[in-house]
Amino acid sequence: MAPRLRLRPRSRLRHALSAVLIALACLLTPCGTLAAWAAYALYDTGRYVDAMAPLAADPRVRDAVADTVRDGVFSHIDPGPAPGATRLFVHDAARSFTRTEAFRAGWDAANRTVHDAVIRALRRPPRADDHRPVTVDLAPVTARVRHQLARDHVPFAHRIPVQPTPVTVLGAAEADRLRRGYHALDVAAVWLPLAAVACAVTGIAVAARRRRAVAAAGLGTALGGALLALAVAVGRRLTLAELPGTVHGPAAGAVYDALTATLRTAAWLLVALGLAVALVSWLTGRVRRRTPAVPAPGTPGELSDPPSRL
Repeated sequence: MAPRLRLRPRSRLRHALSAVLIALACLLTPCGTLAAWAAYALYDTGRYVDAMAPLAADPRVRDAVADTVRDGVFSHIDPGPAPGATRLFVHDAARSFTRTEAFRAGWDAANRTVHDAVIRALRRPPRADDHRPVTVDLAPVTARVRHQLARDHVPFAHRIPVQPTPVTVLGAAEADRLRRGYHALDVAAVWLPLAAVACAVTGIAVAARRRRAVAAAGLGTALGGALLALAVAVGRRLTLAELPGTVHGPAAGAVYDALTATLRTAAWLLVALGLAVALVSWLTGRVRRRTPAVPAPGTPGELSDPPSRL
């Protein structure tokens, strides 16, 4: 009994260390997934444009664009004696334009131009004297739309003026804050997943009962994925609730869903992977308990060869 008593503190220490490492791995997994999504999906211009491209056919986005065009036109013209009919005509014309190939080409070009300008500004190393807003010139977008309209034989399309149109995307203070966050996120996207894997492997390796440790790691990963999916849903509600009244709510919701589609998929993949690992570990334990052990030759309980008679 003395040797068994001396081993108990060591087993408890291994159990506690394994539990801490596995819990830390399960905590780092959703954080690492979020950081990797932001660094490699949200900040990749090509993926961003691909995610936003289907929204050009979304009715909520087209309604928001038509409303914006209508309000912009009426801020510069006099509607005349029949403002209601004129507003309806302008809105229908803008709504019809959103169904054309020119609108889809302009939508992709505008998203690419704006996103590329923001990412170049965020990747620029921070400097003490760099407090400038992020601006983009939408003249190339206008030129592309005009070219597409001319190809579609739209009357007077070639007369659309193409002039420098600078638009402020981010203010100076917002750009500085996002630039610092981007560099921190770029580091976290690499090291958080590696730290999660290292903690999980180490926690399983030092565990006194490794099968239970594997099951716990799987359940913890599934829980982390579920919490990540819940955070995306809560973030959507909070984001839409904090939008100013001038922003089209349904269109903003469609944009949020398009940008977080990859993150939601990754969250549910974590849930599926974690549950699968836990289930396999549990089934393996049950099979081993039901399988009778085969005693080794010469062990107690096995009949040895009868002694030879002299």
